[in-house]
Amino acid sequence: MDIYILMEKINKLEYQQKLLLKVIENPNNSFYKLAVEKSLAEKDVKAFKQLCEEMNMKWEEQKAEGFVYFHPLYKEFEKRLHPNLNAVDVIHACIKQKLFHSLMEELRRHL
Repeated sequence: MDIYILMEKINKLEYQQKLLLKVIENPNNSFYKLAVEKSLAEKDVKAFKQLCEEMNMKWEEQKAEGFVYFHPLYKEFEKRLHPNLNAVDVIHACIKQKLFHSLMEELRRHL
């Protein structure tokens, strides 16, 4: 096995250990638990948080423009999620963990 692949796996395991410690400290850290279950690396979680920040900004802009129907935003969110993640599970986990809570509450209405 290539040393690069081994190092990547070790880094992923170290990151997932950190997430598990956060879950042990607070069982409401449901998204972190989901990230470990779905074998996400740190870069995947960072990409998810970046996606949520972008979606949150779009949602705020659309609200300011008077939008009341956000299903297209939900569809974009669903489409851009990591392939290992399911929108329903992610939304419920984020609400429980209070990550991007207002955005996730809005997206939950479109499940």
